[in-house]
Amino acid sequence: MSNESGMPKKNILSAQIDVSKFELATEEEKKQQDVMSESTTFFKDGMRRLKKNPLAMISIVVLILILLVIIFAPKVVPYKYSEIITVDGVRDKTAKNLKPFTYSKMEQSYIDKGGKVFPHIFGTDEQCRDYFIRVVYGTRVSLCVGLFASVIVLVIGVLYGSIAGYAGGKVDLIMMRIVDIIYSLPDTLMVILLSVVLGATLGEAIKGTVLAKLGSNMLSLFVVYALLYWVGMARLVRGQILTIKQNDYVLASKAIGTPASRIIRTHILPNCLSVIIISTALQIPSAIFTESYLSFLGLGVQIPMPSLGSLANSARGGLASYPYKMIFPALTIVLIVLAFNLLGDGLRDAFDPKLKK
Repeated sequence: MSNESGMPKKNILSAQIDVSKFELATEEEKKQQDVMSESTTFFKDGMRRLKKNPLAMISIVVLILILLVIIFAPKVVPYKYSEIITVDGVRDKTAKNLKPFTYSKMEQSYIDKGGKVFPHIFGTDEQCRDYFIRVVYGTRVSLCVGLFASVIVLVIGVLYGSIAGYAGGKVDLIMMRIVDIIYSLPDTLMVILLSVVLGATLGEAIKGTVLAKLGSNMLSLFVVYALLYWVGMARLVRGQILTIKQNDYVLASKAIGTPASRIIRTHILPNCLSVIIISTALQIPSAIFTESYLSFLGLGVQIPMPSLGSLANSARGGLASYPYKMIFPALTIVLIVLAFNLLGDGLRDAFDPKLKK
């Protein structure tokens, strides 16, 4: 039997659901269900949550602006980082320690005669070189060092941690004891010792090459990163793998005879992706800060190639008379390190499964 609406009539003693008490879904509710049930991936889900973090997005914008400046500024500014300012082919000895957006006596005289001179945005240094372009090249060096050092840490740390975590047993025990020994080595002392050793052995070998511009001090810094700074990444990856390798899908892959390298590559490392991304993002500001304070101590890039740390060190002598020369490189270091740290925190909140609400 049916009721007036055409629905089947429910018997009083029946467990059947009374259909008449339900309403049909509206079109808007159907569309909402389609959105809610839309399939996604780990990366897409993480990026969606990252976009909701205002501090992380501001950090990305700041880093993009810095990248645009260091890429396109040398194409616009007619000065070179090691070039002493000249006016009409004559060296300008009066362009020493100029304030931002000011001209020397020779430049002003040349302008009065109808000539054109590109302004010194950050002024000049004690050797009559444009300070803005030196800060730009110093930022280039610091960012390149940070990115390259992070790649070294990523590759060595992931490989070492993957082998130790997956192999387990005595292999893991021996490899982790090596990590404990490396943790006990003082990194600053190692940089100084390697700078002396590599300066004596590689000084002649790198002459006339691209590496000569960086100098043996920077090469020693890369060697120190390859020797010391990967241990944190290795421990994190090992800890993740020790948990993941006990999952059923990993045991099933072992049962069908899948090689260990393929299991690590296709099943284990993708599940460690959140830890790897977060650690790499946080390693970049650490490497930049390390390079900056080593350059501040005189263990950085080779003169006249600037870095943010060496610029801050050279500005220290005239801090009372020319404080702006310290402000520009120091502010750039702060912006880069703070932006990467905030971005790393945002990536951790977005990609760490344990922090999902």
